Amino acid sequence: MTGAHKAGGPGPERLLPVGGGEFEIRVRGRVGEAFREAFAELTVVLRPAETVLTGDELDQGTLYVVLERIRALGLELLELRQLPDPEAP
Repeated sequence: MTGAHKAGGPGPERLLPVGGGEFEIRVRGRVGEAFREAFAELTVVLRPAETVLTGDELDQGTLYVVLERIRALGLELLELRQLPDPEAP
């Protein structure tokens, strides 16, 4: 399990990367301006049924902070994924 850690909690085993990278986080619905301000370090794109948050060079600690904000604001997390490195072979 090099470069990843198990995420706690019930359900299937999940791995979060340790190093930085570009991530895409999708939440249900279109968030308002006040919610967007809570994610100032991320790019926020509103889609018809969801909001897409994208961040470059996010490390594991920052991801946990963003996920905690999503939970605290009562948003429904749809997906979290690491985007492929465009410079990778």
